[in-house]
Amino acid sequence: MTEGNDTGFALIGIGPGSVGGMTLDALNIAKKADVRLYEAYTALWPDEELSKLEAEVGPIEHIMRPAVEHPEVLFEQARTQLIAILVVGDPMQATTHIDFQLRAEEAGIPVAVVHGISITSLTPGATGLSDYKFGRPTTLTYPYGDWIATSPLEVMLRNQMQGLHTLVLFDLDPTGAGTGGQRPMQPSDALASIEAMMKKLGDSEVGVEIKNQAATLLDSDIVLCSDLGTSDAYMKTTTIGNLSTITGGRLNCMVFLADMSEMEQKAVSRWS
Repeated sequence: MTEGNDTGFALIGIGPGSVGGMTLDALNIAKKADVRLYEAYTALWPDEELSKLEAEVGPIEHIMRPAVEHPEVLFEQARTQLIAILVVGDPMQATTHIDFQLRAEEAGIPVAVVHGISITSLTPGATGLSDYKFGRPTTLTYPYGDWIATSPLEVMLRNQMQGLHTLVLFDLDPTGAGTGGQRPMQPSDALASIEAMMKKLGDSEVGVEIKNQAATLLDSDIVLCSDLGTSDAYMKTTTIGNLSTITGGRLNCMVFLADMSEMEQKAVSRWS
């Protein structure tokens, strides 16, 4: 999208949680848009910051997962209007948005992307860990009834066996539907999910090495990160077993630590 375009989409990364963390391009294109839609299911801003953003750029509507995954109505609107979709962090860090971009372009609708600060790039620098030593990230989910996936735990353990840290995002939606009722996972919720995964992993057919690694999981070191990129940012180096004793923030994640260099050890000791 060029400065003269008046229709189509702008996928705008609004950063981790404050107007001050947005780029000038993000603010200017959001102001220019005819419609501003705040995607309220992948992550959440503090209400007061969202109010500041609305005062800066104009009225903002909330949308949930179904509107993005089934975007036919939005596509029709975008043929005659410029629609800004405001995404916490960076819009292209989620496959939903890549799919959205591809489908819009196939329909002949222009899509501009304005990148923002993402938790994936923010966490290594904030903690003091080398971003070269991070493996595949994962997300801890809430249990759904009696069922819980063990894949997040397997990702964490396999990364650690290779000497790689893991960025572990905490779930936002107990239902998994992305339609409302978000309840950001707290550290105690994360521990409960991990313990449920450990139990299920013990009954599964994963390799012996993974099971042996999981046996000492609760003693493993982590850095808990809350509200990074905001004035309320908080980090705590602790163990998984101690998560239930810590009060988190609005949005939480953790780094599951692997072998650390001397500099990394010194860096994370600041948060003990």
